Amino acid sequence: MTVTAASTPAEPSEAELRALDAHWRAANYLAAGQIYLMANPLLREPLRPEHIKPRLLGHWGTSPGLNLVYTHLNRVISGRDLDTVCVWGPGHGGPAVLAGSWLDGSYTDTYPSVTRDAEGMAKLFRQFSFPGGVPSHVAPETPGSIHEGGELGYALSHAYGAAFDNPALLVACVIGDGEAETGPLAASWHSDKFLDPVHDGAVLPVLHLNGYKIANPTVLSRLPEAELDALLRGYGHDPLYVTGADPMAVHRAMAAAMDTALDKIATIQYEARTDGSTRRPHWPMIVLRTPKGWTGPHEVDGVPVEGTWRAHQVPLDQVRTNPAHLAQLEAWLRSYRPEELFDEHGQPTAPVLACVPDGQRRLGANPHANGGLVLRELPLPALERYAVPVDKPGATLHEPTRVLGDLLEQVMADTAQRRDFRIVGPDETASNRLQAVYAATGKAWQADTLPVDEHLARDGRVLEILSEHTCQGWLEGYLLTGRHGLFSCYEAFVHIVDSMVNQHIKWLRTTRQIPWRAPIASLNYLLTSHVWRQDHNGFSHQDPGFVDHVLSKSPEAVRVYFPPDANTLLATADHVLRSRDYVNVVVAGKQPCFDWLSLEEARAHCARGAGVWEWAGTDDASGEPDVVLACAGDVPTQEVIAAAQLLRHHLPDLRVRVVNVVDLARLMPAEEHPHGMPDAEFDALFTRDKPVVFAYHGYPWLIHRLAYRRTVHPHLHVRGYKESGTTTTPFDMVVRNDLDRYRLVMDVIDRVPGLAVRAAAVRQQMADQRSRHHDWIREHGTDLPEIADWKPGN
Repeated sequence: MTVTAASTPAEPSEAELRALDAHWRAANYLAAGQIYLMANPLLREPLRPEHIKPRLLGHWGTSPGLNLVYTHLNRVISGRDLDTVCVWGPGHGGPAVLAGSWLDGSYTDTYPSVTRDAEGMAKLFRQFSFPGGVPSHVAPETPGSIHEGGELGYALSHAYGAAFDNPALLVACVIGDGEAETGPLAASWHSDKFLDPVHDGAVLPVLHLNGYKIANPTVLSRLPEAELDALLRGYGHDPLYVTGADPMAVHRAMAAAMDTALDKIATIQYEARTDGSTRRPHWPMIVLRTPKGWTGPHEVDGVPVEGTWRAHQVPLDQVRTNPAHLAQLEAWLRSYRPEELFDEHGQPTAPVLACVPDGQRRLGANPHANGGLVLRELPLPALERYAVPVDKPGATLHEPTRVLGDLLEQVMADTAQRRDFRIVGPDETASNRLQAVYAATGKAWQADTLPVDEHLARDGRVLEILSEHTCQGWLEGYLLTGRHGLFSCYEAFVHIVDSMVNQHIKWLRTTRQIPWRAPIASLNYLLTSHVWRQDHNGFSHQDPGFVDHVLSKSPEAVRVYFPPDANTLLATADHVLRSRDYVNVVVAGKQPCFDWLSLEEARAHCARGAGVWEWAGTDDASGEPDVVLACAGDVPTQEVIAAAQLLRHHLPDLRVRVVNVVDLARLMPAEEHPHGMPDAEFDALFTRDKPVVFAYHGYPWLIHRLAYRRTVHPHLHVRGYKESGTTTTPFDMVVRNDLDRYRLVMDVIDRVPGLAVRAAAVRQQMADQRSRHHDWIREHGTDLPEIADWKPGN
C-alpha cells in the first residue's frame, strides 16, 4: 500500500494535526538550539555572537525526520496505549531524541537538574556536544535508548532482539538510508523470518530516506520506487510510503501510515494468537522520504543546503564571525515560532504536549529500554547433575561443549514458560556440540519447511543465521531489554563482530557510570571449533585473535576464560551466566578432551583463576622449582602435561612446576584489571627469576603484553599460535607452531641454567621425535601412535 503526502487515509482531526505540528516544531527548535546555543535559549533578546557555542558540533540533517517519528509515535502510543521502545539508527541523531525526551519529561525525571523550563532548556542546550556534557549521538546517557548511534548498521538487529520473547512490545526502528547501505543492516532485514507473532513482539521499521550521507547520495534514495518496493517486498515486508516536504500533508500521511501499519500488526498477531494461523506474515514497514535538513536554511551564501548533503552536520558554521550567518540562524530559529511553543517560564505549552504519553508509556521512560529493571535471575541447575566423574586426572575423556549442552538443555527447559534465555549462533549449534538443547526447544523459523528439516520450530528459542553481525545484534538487543543469552561461534569467525563488541563494551563501561542504568546480563561468548582443532578445515579457519581484541578494551567490562576440561567449563559457564555488565569470552574445545579436575577442584581452580597443579609437576613444596611450565587453553594444557611427563621420565631430578591459567586477566597487575594478581601473589606462583615456559592457546605476544611489568618477565618464554597452519593432523598443528610437548621439553632444556650440556642427549631425542613425526604423517596421514594413543601416566 502506498500513502503519499497527497492522500489522507485515516486522517486525524485538524486540532490533532495542529498539536502534532506544534510538538514537531518544538522538537526541531530544541534540536537546532542544542547544536548552536549556549545562552538565550528562548530568544527573549536578539541573538548575539556570545550566545553561540565556540565549537559547533552536531548533525542537523537527520534531526527533523527523527523528530517527526518521535512525534507520531507519541500519538499512537497515547491513542492505543502501546508499550513501545524505539531504536534510533541514524548516526548522531542525538539532538532529536534528547529533544523528544525533554519534551515528554522523561529527561527531567532522569536528570532532575535539567528542568522542563527555560533554565533547564539552557542546560539542555549547553551540555550538548560540550566538554562535560553529552554526546552528539544517541548514547547510554540518553533516556529510552538501547542503541549506540555512533556506529551504523545494527539498528534493525537490535530491534528484533528487543522484540523476541516480548509479546506485548512494539519496537519501532528508524533506519537511516546511509545505514541501510551497510552489510550488517542488509542481512538484518531477514530477521522477520525468525519473528514469532505468537510469542514475540512486533518490529516496525521506518526507513528514512533523506537522500544523502556525509557527502554523497544514498543508494536506496536513488532507486526508482518500483525497484525499491520490489526490494523491500522481497525482504518480506509490506511497505507504506510517506513522501513530501509540506509539513501538514506529511503529518496526515504519517498518521495514516502509522495507523495502517499498527492495524496490520494487530491483525497479524490476532490471527496467530487467537486463530492459530501459521502463515508467515509480511510485516508492515514505513518508508519516510523527506528532505535532508528539512525546515533548516534553504541555502547559505547562495549555495543550496536543505535537501542536499550540505545539511548533514552544521548548516551555518560561521555564526560567531559572520553577521549574515548569525542573522540567518536567528531567522531560522524564530521560524518555529517558539513563543507559541513555550510559555513565559519556558515550559512546553498544552498543544505541544497534547499527544505525549504518560508515565512508563513515554519513549524515554519505558523500562524495557533500561533492561536491568525487568531482568530476572536465570534459573541455573546444580552442576553436580552434569559434572563428569574424575577419580584420577586424565583417566577419562569428554567433549566439554557436549557436557555443557546438557546443562543448557535444562536451562532452556526451566525458562520455557518465562522465555528469557536464548542461544544465538551462525549455523553452528549442533556443530559446536550443543544440540542437546533441541530436546527443550527448536530453532526459530517462520519460513517454509521441508520433510528433511530437523529441529525447526515457530516458537524456537535457538536463533541461527549465517550472519555473525545479525546474531550479535539480536543478542545485544535481547540483553539490553532485560534477558539472558549465549553466543556460540567458531573461534576464527567471531572476528566479524569485532566492531560490534567494541561498541557494546563501550556501552557497558559508560552505563557503569550512570546510576539510573540497572545492570544487565552479560554478553557471553562460547568460542569453540578453535584454532588447534581446525586441522580439517585448514588455515582459513585458524585465528585465535578475538581474545587480543577484547582484552585491549575497558578492563572493568571484559573477562576471558580458558577452561581446560569439561568440569572447568561447567564451572565457568555457571559463573558467566550469573554475571552482570560484562563481556565474557569463554574458549573451550568440542573434541574429546582429558578430564583433569573434579567438579569441586574445578570450582576452586576457577575461583583462583590460576593455580599450581601439583600432581602434574615434580615441584618440591619446600623450595622453588627449577622451571615453571604454564598453560592456558585445553590443547596447550595437554601438551604441558605431556611435556612434564617427559621431563619426569628423562630428567627426574628437575623440579618442574605446572601452572594452569583459566582467567587470563589474572596475569595482569591488580591496578590494571579487577582480576589482576598482586605482584607478591604472582611472584609466588611464577617465581621472580626462574625460567617460565608458557604454552598459550592464542598469539604468544598477548601473554607478554599482559605480563610485561612482572619481575619474571625477562625469563618468560611463550609458545602459541604463530600463523602456521593448513589441512593436516591435530598434532601437526601444534608442531607447526612449536607448541608441541617435544618443543616444550627442548625449551626447558635451553632455558634452565646448566641443563643444556647435561641434557643434550634428551634434547636430541626430542628433536628426533619431531622429525619422525614429520615423516610419519606424510606417509600414513595420521599422528604417531604414541601421540594418538597417549594418556597421562603412560
